[in-house]
Amino acid sequence: MASVFSMIINGDIPGRFVWKDDDVVSFLTINPVTDGHLLVVPRQEVDHWESIEPALFGKINTVAQTVGQAVRSAFDAPRIGLLIAGLEVPHLHVHVFPAWQIETFDLATADKDPDPAALDAVADKIRARLREQGHGQHVSD
Repeated sequence: MASVFSMIINGDIPGRFVWKDDDVVSFLTINPVTDGHLLVVPRQEVDHWESIEPALFGKINTVAQTVGQAVRSAFDAPRIGLLIAGLEVPHLHVHVFPAWQIETFDLATADKDPDPAALDAVADKIRARLREQGHGQHVSD
């Protein structure tokens, strides 16, 4: 059975994408620790990050850095958090989020019922920054 992330990538479940390319996508999590919390996910289903091909892992990190720069700019954050937890979904995903304090890194504090309209606005804000930074060819509406 496909992972929930594969179902989002394939369009079987809606997702708020901000980045798409042939190998990697990025979309908002439905349980954000803060506004701007994204996931960077390979299209290929890989469960454990340490078993992924190094070139693809490098691409995931490059996309995480790129979307992280857009998130930092969009939310005027002093830092961008980066986490690989790997416990929630058996499909590699990197969490990227604005960080103002260490408590932001605690996924247990994530909002379990965020406002869909607010998530849409956050996605639009990040997409706009990515376009401004010259990445329009990968930005998804």
